[in-house]
Amino acid sequence: MNNQTPSPSNLLPTELPLAFRAQMQTLLGEELPSFEAALVQEPPVSIRINPRKRVLDTESLERVPWCAEGFYLPERPSFTLDPLFQAGAYYVQEASSMLLDEALRQTVKLERPLRVLDLCAAPGGKSTLLASALHPESLLICNEVIRSRVPVLRENIDKWGYPNVVVSNHDPEEFGNLNGFFDVVVVDAPCSGEGLFRKDHQAVQEWSEANVQLCSARQKRILLAAAPLIDQGGILIYSTCTYNDAENDDNLRYLAQNGFRGRRLNLPAEWKIEERQTTDGAFGYQCYPHRVKGEGFFISVFQKTGFTPAVKLNARTFRTIRQLRPRETAQAAQWLKTPTEYSFWEKPNQDVIALPKALEKDFLFLDNALRNKGFGLDMGVFKGSDFIPAHALALSTAIAEKLPAVSLPREDALRYFKKENLSLSEPAKGWLLARYEGLNIGWMKGVGNRVNNYLPKDWRIRMDIREL
Repeated sequence: MNNQTPSPSNLLPTELPLAFRAQMQTLLGEELPSFEAALVQEPPVSIRINPRKRVLDTESLERVPWCAEGFYLPERPSFTLDPLFQAGAYYVQEASSMLLDEALRQTVKLERPLRVLDLCAAPGGKSTLLASALHPESLLICNEVIRSRVPVLRENIDKWGYPNVVVSNHDPEEFGNLNGFFDVVVVDAPCSGEGLFRKDHQAVQEWSEANVQLCSARQKRILLAAAPLIDQGGILIYSTCTYNDAENDDNLRYLAQNGFRGRRLNLPAEWKIEERQTTDGAFGYQCYPHRVKGEGFFISVFQKTGFTPAVKLNARTFRTIRQLRPRETAQAAQWLKTPTEYSFWEKPNQDVIALPKALEKDFLFLDNALRNKGFGLDMGVFKGSDFIPAHALALSTAIAEKLPAVSLPREDALRYFKKENLSLSEPAKGWLLARYEGLNIGWMKGVGNRVNNYLPKDWRIRMDIREL
């Protein structure tokens, strides 16, 4: 479970594809040598902190200018061997892509509950940013098309710990029964990855003009599916990690000609982010690695002017979950900080989930509307008269604060993440939260002086913890 970004590959400017270099010459002119020089430098390391798990000391860290919760690190640590990273205290995110935060704050009314879709969500960087920025009673759906990428998305969402999030696995066209449902749709589109060349040598090797056109066509297909999902007046945010017109400006023109108008952002000149404007009145914002402390990134914001009839919510039709009986509800409720704000349900596989009552109608509607999804706070499962709590519950920001817990030093916390059983100085019995620097990291069960480790097998770190 290593979420670290690959290290730079000592890319030399002479290794750049000739057609790509010609493209950048057209875009940058005399700045091309500076751009090429940036590609052989160490990329900056940046993180974004979780505002509901604020334990990191950021006093001495340099801020990312366009994201209040983004910070640069002076060097790259081993994130896998940091228990705070495993607990969801922060997310390792490329700084330029945090520009989404500023785009949201300038164009979206974040002080009210919204329905938001992150259509191409894995591994979860922009989803966790959205979760942090949105009103707590907003509904956020994080969708990933590729099934093999869903587990890492689910893991990162669980670490972040917000109960108002849905993780789904659908092709964009399969959202057709949610037309007009969303206030905001974010499309961080699959692309040719030009902006990641210094971090990913394979992206250089895979680049071709034909692949750029293939990506552009795929992006238009995604945008075609996304457009009707947005309510009139709603916002569509489109982004890529590229520089070329085919994947950026051409798609802006496509949206501007099909029921959307561009929204201009007010970005300070000292940020050195280039504004690009199309003849159709759309605006794009381009980050270049030789101008900003980040990678290549492009973002644009649109407001929907056309009308799409919205779906009507009906949560009374067939659903896959059943509401818990009063006795079961009482047992499950004791694990949450504010249990009266939730209703409790059981899935067909007997897993218990908690739904925020403010979003219950939406969640029950989505139970019908989406086939491949996971929603609600995963609480655990009843085994006879016992309740086995879920790992996601331990990491949730909704968990009760006065549950039995044991604070672990760093070495024991890492042993926990290796899925080793620990010994305690004092005998313990029953369920215990393992904590590190005030944050929950998972469950243990006390059996005398020994405790059993309930970290999920798939979350076990495989690195040697002696690499400290």
